[in-house]
Amino acid sequence: MLNEGDRAPDVTLQMADGSALALSQLRRPLVLYFYPKDDTSGCTTEAKDFSRLAAAFELEGASVLGISKNSPAEHGRFVEKHQLKVPLATDADGSVCEAFGTWIEKSMYGRKYMGIDRATFLIDGDDRVARLWRKVKVPGHAEEVLAAARALKHGG
Repeated sequence: MLNEGDRAPDVTLQMADGSALALSQLRRPLVLYFYPKDDTSGCTTEAKDFSRLAAAFELEGASVLGISKNSPAEHGRFVEKHQLKVPLATDADGSVCEAFGTWIEKSMYGRKYMGIDRATFLIDGDDRVARLWRKVKVPGHAEEVLAAARALKHGG
């Protein structure tokens, strides 16, 4: 399980356009938000919230990237349908979720299953997890992450 202060794993992701991207290629600070599934209520709200604040994250010098197990084609439709402004990556084999500790046992109506824990990681310029949010509640979350990115930039 990854904790604040730990070095972020340098994993390779498949982007919505099908290209491969290593985490080390992205600008820092970096916000990685893991979410269960494209086009579901909470996940759509979260993606739209991060998209609405994309310009503000950019002003703070932060990249934002959403990660789920949806295919690149599904991500493409999701981005287009909701005019999302943050890139999405596919973790088809689950290795990225495993590396970040977001592949967990869940329970619904008494049935246990494996799924993605809604979690967000703020990675600093030294490739360390500066802030970590697990079991994210969507309302106000993107704003809270932006405030943390701003504090990180300004040494707070």
